[in-house]
Amino acid sequence: MTGIQLSLLGGEQQARTSDDYYTPRWIFDTMGITFDLDVACPPEGPINVPAARYYTALDDGLAQPWHGRVWMNPPYSKPAPWVDKWLEHGNGMALLPVNGGKWCKTLWESNAKGVWLSRLAFVRNGQETTGSPLNIVLWALGDKNIEAISKLGRPR
Repeated sequence: MTGIQLSLLGGEQQARTSDDYYTPRWIFDTMGITFDLDVACPPEGPINVPAARYYTALDDGLAQPWHGRVWMNPPYSKPAPWVDKWLEHGNGMALLPVNGGKWCKTLWESNAKGVWLSRLAFVRNGQETTGSPLNIVLWALGDKNIEAISKLGRPR
Protein backbone atom coordinates (compact mmCIF):
# COMPACT_ATOMS: atom_id res chain seq x y z
CA MET A 1 0.00 0.00 0.00
CA THR A 2 1.03 3.57 -0.22
CA GLY A 3 1.02 3.67 3.56
CA ILE A 4 3.08 1.71 6.00
CA GLN A 5 1.13 -1.02 7.61
CA LEU A 6 2.53 -1.38 11.07
CA SER A 7 0.82 -4.76 11.15
CA LEU A 8 4.08 -6.10 9.75
CA LEU A 9 5.54 -6.20 13.22
CA GLY A 10 4.07 -9.67 13.50
CA GLY A 11 2.19 -11.81 15.99
CA GLU A 12 0.09 -10.14 18.65
CA GLN A 13 1.33 -6.70 17.61
CA GLN A 14 -0.09 -7.30 14.14
CA ALA A 15 -3.64 -7.59 15.42
CA ARG A 16 -3.33 -4.38 17.43
CA THR A 17 -1.68 -2.11 14.86
CA SER A 18 -3.38 -2.43 11.51
CA ASP A 19 -3.70 1.26 10.64
CA ASP A 20 -2.08 2.61 7.51
CA TYR A 21 0.60 5.28 7.63
CA TYR A 22 1.20 7.35 4.51
CA THR A 23 4.17 9.14 3.00
CA PRO A 24 4.16 12.85 3.91
CA ARG A 25 3.59 15.31 1.07
CA TRP A 26 6.82 17.24 1.83
CA ILE A 27 8.88 14.35 0.42
CA PHE A 28 7.27 14.70 -3.01
CA ASP A 29 7.26 18.50 -2.85
CA THR A 30 10.98 18.54 -2.01
CA MET A 31 11.85 16.17 -4.84
CA GLY A 32 9.62 18.00 -7.34
CA ILE A 33 8.73 14.77 -9.09
CA THR A 34 5.61 13.01 -10.38
CA PHE A 35 4.99 9.36 -11.08
CA ASP A 36 3.25 7.50 -13.85
CA LEU A 37 2.04 4.80 -11.48
CA ASP A 38 1.59 4.13 -7.75
CA VAL A 39 1.73 0.34 -7.63
CA ALA A 40 0.51 -0.20 -4.04
CA CYS A 41 -2.07 2.49 -3.38
CA PRO A 42 -4.74 2.57 -0.65
CA PRO A 43 -8.32 1.80 -1.76
CA GLU A 44 -9.36 5.47 -1.66
CA GLY A 45 -6.63 6.50 -4.11
CA PRO A 46 -3.26 8.18 -3.72
CA ILE A 47 -2.73 10.05 -0.47
CA ASN A 48 -0.09 12.71 -1.17
CA VAL A 49 1.51 10.68 -4.00
CA PRO A 50 1.57 12.63 -7.28
CA ALA A 51 0.73 9.72 -9.58
CA ALA A 52 -1.24 9.70 -12.84
CA ARG A 53 -2.50 6.13 -12.28
CA TYR A 54 -2.56 3.70 -9.39
CA TYR A 55 -3.23 0.11 -8.40
CA THR A 56 -4.95 -0.76 -5.13
CA ALA A 57 -5.02 -4.11 -3.35
CA LEU A 58 -8.15 -4.92 -5.37
CA ASP A 59 -6.12 -4.49 -8.57
CA ASP A 60 -3.22 -6.58 -7.21
CA GLY A 61 -0.32 -4.39 -8.25
CA LEU A 62 2.03 -7.36 -8.32
CA ALA A 63 -0.07 -9.06 -11.00
CA GLN A 64 -0.44 -5.92 -13.14
CA PRO A 65 2.01 -4.54 -15.71
CA TRP A 66 4.08 -1.61 -14.49
CA HIS A 67 4.93 1.31 -16.75
CA GLY A 68 6.96 4.48 -16.58
CA ARG A 69 8.21 5.95 -13.32
CA VAL A 70 6.66 4.02 -10.42
CA TRP A 71 6.16 4.87 -6.77
CA MET A 72 6.20 1.88 -4.43
CA ASN A 73 5.46 1.85 -0.72
CA PRO A 74 4.31 -1.77 -0.42
CA PRO A 75 2.79 -3.68 2.49
CA TYR A 76 5.75 -4.14 4.81
CA SER A 77 4.44 -7.50 5.99
CA LYS A 78 5.70 -9.14 2.76
CA PRO A 79 7.89 -6.78 0.74
CA ALA A 80 10.10 -9.36 -1.03
CA PRO A 81 7.96 -9.91 -4.17
CA TRP A 82 7.42 -6.16 -4.47
CA VAL A 83 11.15 -5.47 -4.22
CA ASP A 84 11.92 -8.10 -6.85
CA LYS A 85 9.39 -6.64 -9.30
CA TRP A 86 10.57 -3.07 -8.60
CA LEU A 87 14.21 -4.00 -9.27
CA GLU A 88 13.19 -5.78 -12.46
CA HIS A 89 11.14 -2.76 -13.59
CA GLY A 90 14.15 -0.48 -13.06
CA ASN A 91 12.49 2.96 -13.03
CA GLY A 92 11.09 4.57 -9.91
CA MET A 93 11.26 4.96 -6.17
CA ALA A 94 10.55 2.61 -3.30
CA LEU A 95 10.03 3.46 0.37
CA LEU A 96 11.01 0.54 2.58
CA PRO A 97 12.09 -0.29 6.12
CA VAL A 98 15.59 -1.42 6.96
CA ASN A 99 15.73 -4.93 8.34
CA GLY A 100 17.75 -8.13 8.11
CA GLY A 101 15.58 -9.78 5.47
CA LYS A 102 17.03 -11.30 2.31
CA TRP A 103 15.12 -8.74 0.21
CA CYS A 104 16.84 -5.92 2.12
CA LYS A 105 20.26 -7.40 1.34
CA THR A 106 19.22 -7.70 -2.30
CA LEU A 107 18.46 -3.97 -2.37
CA TRP A 108 21.78 -3.02 -0.74
CA GLU A 109 23.63 -5.13 -3.30
CA SER A 110 21.68 -3.80 -6.31
CA ASN A 111 22.41 -0.73 -8.42
CA ALA A 112 19.62 1.16 -6.62
CA LYS A 113 20.62 4.26 -4.66
CA GLY A 114 19.07 5.03 -1.31
CA VAL A 115 18.59 7.92 1.09
CA TRP A 116 18.25 7.07 4.76
CA LEU A 117 15.19 8.83 6.20
CA SER A 118 15.64 7.37 9.68
CA ARG A 119 12.45 7.49 11.73
CA LEU A 120 10.25 9.22 9.18
CA ALA A 121 7.11 10.92 10.50
CA PHE A 122 4.33 9.41 8.38
CA VAL A 123 0.82 10.79 7.91
CA ARG A 124 -2.09 9.26 9.76
CA ASN A 125 -5.62 10.66 9.81
CA GLY A 126 -4.39 13.74 7.96
CA GLN A 127 -1.65 14.59 10.49
CA GLU A 128 2.03 13.71 10.77
CA THR A 129 2.89 11.08 13.35
CA THR A 130 5.72 11.38 15.85
CA GLY A 131 7.77 9.01 13.73
CA SER A 132 7.95 5.46 12.47
CA PRO A 133 9.22 2.74 14.79
CA LEU A 134 11.22 1.53 11.78
CA ASN A 135 14.25 2.98 10.03
CA ILE A 136 13.22 3.91 6.50
CA VAL A 137 15.16 4.21 3.23
CA LEU A 138 13.89 5.82 0.04
CA TRP A 139 15.37 3.90 -2.89
CA ALA A 140 15.69 5.09 -6.48
CA LEU A 141 16.42 3.45 -9.82
CA GLY A 142 17.04 5.55 -12.92
CA ASP A 143 19.17 8.68 -13.26
CA LYS A 144 16.33 11.22 -12.91
CA ASN A 145 15.00 9.41 -9.83
CA ILE A 146 18.43 9.29 -8.22
CA GLU A 147 18.83 13.00 -8.92
CA ALA A 148 15.43 13.66 -7.27
CA ILE A 149 16.26 11.76 -4.06
CA SER A 150 19.51 13.71 -3.78
CA LYS A 151 17.31 16.69 -2.81
CA LEU A 152 16.49 14.78 0.38
CA GLY A 153 20.04 13.73 1.23
CA ARG A 154 23.16 12.20 -0.18
CA PRO A 155 22.41 8.86 -1.92
CA ARG A 156 24.67 6.00 -0.95
